[in-house]
Amino acid sequence: MLIIPIKEGENIDRALKRFKRKFDRTGAKRQLQTRKQFTKPSVARRAQVQKAQYIQQLRDQENI
Repeated sequence: MLIIPIKEGENIDRALKRFKRKFDRTGAKRQLQTRKQFTKPSVARRAQVQKAQYIQQLRDQENI
C-alpha cells in the first residue's frame, strides 16, 4: 500500500501527482496486467527473444 504524506498547506493536486508518480515507479499496474491472464513460459520466452533481436537490430543499424 502506498502512503503519501501530505504536508500542511500542500495542494491536493500536487499530492495526487506525487502518488501517481510513485505508483508508476513501483510497477504495480504492470504487475496487475501480467497477473490478469496466464501466459505460457514458452510464449513469454519467445517474446523476450524477439524483443532482444529487435533491440540488437536497432543497435546494429546505429553503428553502421
